[in-house]
Amino acid sequence: MEANDLSKSGNEEQDLNSVENTENKTPENVSSDTNSETSVEETSKPIESVEETTEETAKVEEEKPELDKVDLSVLSREKLVDRLRYITRNFEVLQIKDEVEDIKSIFYKIYHAELAVLKEKFLESGEPEENFAPPIDHFESEAKALIKDFKAKKSEVAHKIEAEKEANLVAKYEIIEAIKNLLNRQESLNETFHDFRELQQQFHKIGQIPQAKVRDVWDTYNLHVENFYDYVKINKELRDLDLKKNLVLKTELCEKAELLIDETAVVNSFKTLQKYHDRWREIGPVPKELKDELWERFKAATTKINQKHQEYFEGLKVQLAANLEAKTKLCEEVEEIVAGKIESPKQWEEKSKQLIAIQQKWKTIGFAPKKDNNTIYERFRGVCDKFFENKRTFFKDYKNEQSDNYNKKVELCELAEQLKDSTEWRKTSEALIKIQKDWKQIGPVPRRQSDAIWHRFRAACDFFFDNKSKNANKADASQVANLDKKVALIAEVKAFVNKEDNEETFKALQAFQKQFSEIGHVPYKEKDNVNQEFRNEINKHFDSLNMDEYHKNVQKFRNRIENLKNSGNSDDKVYQERHKLQLKLKQLEADITTWENNIGFFSKSKNADSMLKDFQRKIENGKRSIELLKEKIKMLNRID
Repeated sequence: MEANDLSKSGNEEQDLNSVENTENKTPENVSSDTNSETSVEETSKPIESVEETTEETAKVEEEKPELDKVDLSVLSREKLVDRLRYITRNFEVLQIKDEVEDIKSIFYKIYHAELAVLKEKFLESGEPEENFAPPIDHFESEAKALIKDFKAKKSEVAHKIEAEKEANLVAKYEIIEAIKNLLNRQESLNETFHDFRELQQQFHKIGQIPQAKVRDVWDTYNLHVENFYDYVKINKELRDLDLKKNLVLKTELCEKAELLIDETAVVNSFKTLQKYHDRWREIGPVPKELKDELWERFKAATTKINQKHQEYFEGLKVQLAANLEAKTKLCEEVEEIVAGKIESPKQWEEKSKQLIAIQQKWKTIGFAPKKDNNTIYERFRGVCDKFFENKRTFFKDYKNEQSDNYNKKVELCELAEQLKDSTEWRKTSEALIKIQKDWKQIGPVPRRQSDAIWHRFRAACDFFFDNKSKNANKADASQVANLDKKVALIAEVKAFVNKEDNEETFKALQAFQKQFSEIGHVPYKEKDNVNQEFRNEINKHFDSLNMDEYHKNVQKFRNRIENLKNSGNSDDKVYQERHKLQLKLKQLEADITTWENNIGFFSKSKNADSMLKDFQRKIENGKRSIELLKEKIKMLNRID
C-alpha cells in the first residue's frame, strides 16, 4: 500500500471561502505512525484542486468577461441591483456567492434606512403607525427576484457536485474491480500489464468522490495494485526499472516540498503541498529498502509546512483582534465628538476635520474578525452619519437665522437711505439714532454680506451727518478745545513713568482713563485717531506693570472694548465678541464637568496619582478662565 489520503473538505463551496472562513480549518501535523508510507491525520483539510474541464467548457469560459473588483459600499440601491443582475447572468455560482451575499446585506441596509425615514415622516404628519404601508419599490422587488433565482442556481450546483462525486465513486470502484479481475486473465503478460496501466490512468483521471469514502477507496485500490504486482510476477528488471522511476519522482516531490518550507506565501505553500500529496498517491511503489526513509523525509517537510500554516492563522487571529480593538477605539472617539456640544460654525469646522482624520485612519486598519467586521463597520458608519446629519441641521438653522437678520438690516438701510437727504436736522438725527439702536439689537448676518450691508448702512447715516456738519459752517469751538485737551493728555501719558508701587501706577493709569473719558467730544474726523493713540499709550504702561494675569487681561480687554465702541459697525462687533465669549464659557463649563467625571474612572488605574493631578490642574485653570470670561461678558453688557 503506497499512500493514504490527506483528507479533503467534502463541501465544494468551502474552497472559495475567505481566509477568515478557513482560519480554524488548518491541517494538523502529520501522524508519527511510521508503519504507513503516507499516514496523515484525518483532520487536515487541504484546499481542493480545480476540476478538469472539457475543451468545450473551457472555450465557453474564455469568452466570459473577467470578474472585476467593485467597492460595493459606495453604490446606490439602483447600482447594487445593476451589479447583482450583471454578475448573476455572467459568472458561475461559486465564483460570485460571497459578493451576492455582500450586495444583499448592503442593499437591505440602505432600503431599511430609507424606509425608516419614510415612516418617520409619516408619523410626523400625525398618522397612526398601523396605517403606514411601505410603498412599492421596484428595485427591492428585482433584487429579491435575482437573489431567489441565484439561490436556486446555487442549490442546483451543490446537488450537481454531490451527484458527480457519487458517480466518480462508482467509476473508481468499477476500475478497482477491473484491476482485481486482471488476476484471472489468460492473455500474455505484456498485454495484461498494458491493460493494468490503462486502468491506473483512468483511475487517476476521475474527479472528486465523497470525503467519507476517500480512505477506503485508496486503501482498496493500493491493496489490489500490490496484489497485481505479486500475481503477475513481472521480471525483476522491469519491476526495478519501474521502482527506480517512482523513486526519482518521489524524491523530486520531497525536494519540492522542502523548498516550500522557506516560502513566505504560507497559504499558497500549503495549497501546493496538497497537490504534492495527491501526486505522491498517484506514483507507484519504490524499492522497499527506501520506502520508509523516503516517506519520513516527505512527512517531515509536510509537518513543518503544516506548522507554519497553523502559526500563520494563529497570528492572523491576533491581528484581526487588534484591528477590532483599534476600530472600536475610533468608534468611541467619534461617539465622544457626537455627544459633545458644538455651538458655532468654527467648532463644527474643527470637529469635522477631526472626524475626517479619524475616517482616514479607519481606512488604514485591516479587517476585523468576520463575525465582528460588519457590526463594527455599521457602528462606525452610523455614528459618522449622525455627526453629519447634526451638522446639516445646525447650519440650516444658523443660515436661516442669519438670513432673517440680513433682511431686517436691509430694511433699516432702506429707512436710513430715505432719511439721508433730509434737512430737518434735529428730527432726522433722532430718527437715525433710533434706527442705529435697532441695528444693534439685530444679530449677525452671513459673513460674505456683513461688510457690504454695514458700509451701506453707515454710508447713509454718514451722508446725513456730514451734511449736517457742513451746514454748521465750522467745527464747534468746544470740540476743538476738547481735541487740544486730549492731545495734551496723551503727551502727559507718554511722559508718565511707572511707579515702583504697582498699585500707585494702576491708580494713576485709571485716573488718566477717567480724565480722558470725561473730556467732551472732539471733531468727528479726529475722533478715531486720538482715541486709538491714547489707548496704545495706556496699554504700554499696563504691559509693563507687574500685575497678575487676571487683572492684566481685564485691563487689556477694557481697552479692546473702547476700540470696539469707537470703530465702525461697533454694535455688530460687540455682539459678535459677546457671542464668542459665551460659547467659550459654555464649552469650558462642559469640559470641567467631563474632567470631574473622569476623575472617578482614573482613580482605579495604575497611573492614578499623575492622572488625577493632571485633571485637577486642568479643572483649576478652567475655573480661573471661567471667572475671567464672566468678567469680560459683564464689561460688554455694561456697554448696552
